[in-house]
Amino acid sequence: MKRQFIKPLLAGMLLLSGLFLVVTQFGRLERFLGLLGHIDSRWITAATLFQFGTYFSLALVWKQALRHGGIRCSFRSLLPLAIAKLFADQALPTGGISGIAFFVGSLRCRGISAAVGMGTMLVSILSYYGAYVLAALASILLLWLYHEMQAWIVFVSVIFFAVAVAIPAAALLLKQLGARELPEWLKRFPVIPGLLDVYAAAPAQMIRRPVLLFQATLFHVFIFLFDAATLWAMLQSLGRPVSLLQAFPCFVLASMVATLLLRGFTLWLPMLPGLWLTRRELL
Repeated sequence: MKRQFIKPLLAGMLLLSGLFLVVTQFGRLERFLGLLGHIDSRWITAATLFQFGTYFSLALVWKQALRHGGIRCSFRSLLPLAIAKLFADQALPTGGISGIAFFVGSLRCRGISAAVGMGTMLVSILSYYGAYVLAALASILLLWLYHEMQAWIVFVSVIFFAVAVAIPAAALLLKQLGARELPEWLKRFPVIPGLLDVYAAAPAQMIRRPVLLFQATLFHVFIFLFDAATLWAMLQSLGRPVSLLQAFPCFVLASMVATLLLRGFTLWLPMLPGLWLTRRELL
């Protein structure tokens, strides 16, 4: 009964948040559509194809992970799910948690257990940050070889690498601990023990297969390349011809800075006082 209530609640929250996002961003959407009217349709087509390539690559990550989890899932059913998960992440910006809940719930509707769904997400998280580190290293190398390397870039890169290692390590630690190792005050949250139990139940063999992690990381690298190619196509369309070797490090570096600033102020900055205040209220 509880699951039957949660599923429509999550769907309603996503739809309501999506509607709010459209309404609040309507002015930007109008400017975007107006800008498209002055762009050569060939570049719009190219950018659209590049973006489709990102969804295609993400669906391949999931398909390979599910296959190693003993599940045969058609690519045709995973491709629209990749687009829908992006909407869930944007509609409810919760650091990816809303997208994970949506993905696991969607797989359960297909008869796939939550444990296998979370295992797929763990593979995706680990391979995403592995690809992110590779993209960052490649960007730094390109900047060093062809452009000017500045001190702030090195500083941001060091912080980013620390974060990129810490996040997947935390995901693996959550899987290892499960809800039994939690402090009593954290167990009082209705969501956290259940979430950690699902993490702990994720098939361990899915994240212990080097071939799977290599394939998933490669597909995530393609996502970064497709996104950078989209930026390159848009710059070309605006009369700013640059090479892909310039667009790629610019995209990755901007993504690194945005990730650190956004996560820093919306997640990490309030994390410690938030945990302390929560503990005080619950004890």
